Amino acid sequence: MASFQKFDAFPEAVAEGKHDLGADQLAVALTNTAPQASDSVLADITEVSYTGLSSRNLTTTSSSQTSGLYKLVVADLTLTASGDVGPFRYAVIYNDTATSDDLIGFYDYGESITLHAGEEFKMDFDGTAGLLQIEMQ
Repeated sequence: MASFQKFDAFPEAVAEGKHDLGADQLAVALTNTAPQASDSVLADITEVSYTGLSSRNLTTTSSSQTSGLYKLVVADLTLTASGDVGPFRYAVIYNDTATSDDLIGFYDYGESITLHAGEEFKMDFDGTAGLLQIEMQ
């Protein structure tokens, strides 16, 4: 299973109010080029063509904190191809509401994936731990 890796600029972007994770539209960008931890905006990512791909928007199901631990939970996302899409290896989560499409983090699926017409790719997000958690130390 792919694990989530945050971009270095994400904590600062949160602290400076660039993200309203409970209200902003988060989305997925697909790339076959390894993202760098120092990338900070969507323009830093070389995206694949999305012609023939279903919506890449994420649906937030919960944005809350308990005892100082914030958790963002998003619904699973199934991408459906109506034509060839890819290859891609990385799924980058970004804030589509932010002016510069600020990056949040990414998943590395370990190998390149190409979807053909009628094929689906499911991003199975953790419904308990959430997409991400923030705790101040």
